[in-house]
Amino acid sequence: MTPEGQALLLQGGEALGLDLRGQAGAFAQLLALLQEGAAQTNLTALREERDIVLKHFVDSLTCLRGGCLEGEGRVLDLGTGAGFPALPLALVRPNLRLTPVDATAKKVAFVTRAAAALGLTNVRPLAARVETLGRDPAHREGYDRVVTRAVALLPALAELALPLLCEGGVLVAQKGQLSAEELEAGRRAAAEVGGEVREVDTFALPVLGEARTLVVIEKIAPTPERYPRREGLPARKPLFWRAT
Repeated sequence: MTPEGQALLLQGGEALGLDLRGQAGAFAQLLALLQEGAAQTNLTALREERDIVLKHFVDSLTCLRGGCLEGEGRVLDLGTGAGFPALPLALVRPNLRLTPVDATAKKVAFVTRAAAALGLTNVRPLAARVETLGRDPAHREGYDRVVTRAVALLPALAELALPLLCEGGVLVAQKGQLSAEELEAGRRAAAEVGGEVREVDTFALPVLGEARTLVVIEKIAPTPERYPRREGLPARKPLFWRAT
């Protein structure tokens, strides 16, 4: 990582109330791993240092706003891709036990290699469909938090995540600019699967100023057994969503 890249990382962290000086070396190593992996496989569309630092590293850490990820706990990263937000979270919150999940095996293989290279013993990646995990007794109601970043519409995320949460657990969904229609569908879907929207936090991504929204949904009741629906259906036909 160049001095300019490190300065952006520290500036972004400071804007989030985080002192990342102690993790700067690990983030530099992750940057190198990601750039090397992206050159070999289609891990991420972002290749430039500035974009990776701000749009992957700093953006991932915005899920720490509001304090929902303080303390210990079991955290599932739904649709982790190349390891975001799981890997940055693991670097700054080593007390969390993180399970990054993705259906694409090559991406999970990269996350596994990266976690090992970084010495992250609190990360255990898993190649699986989230719908399958939501019906698996070993995972259903097995997590304290679910985090997800720009994966699907909010009602789809509610259906996929809430079955995995224990009661009192929370989904922390990182979104871009969120429409009123998507938020309303998300509220209704959350209620359908045993949840309630607790917080909608709109803010600007540090340094870049791009619009971001953090939606926190708490699980307040058991999820009906019929959810999640079969593989692919939550994303293709989200609950209460009427595409225009």
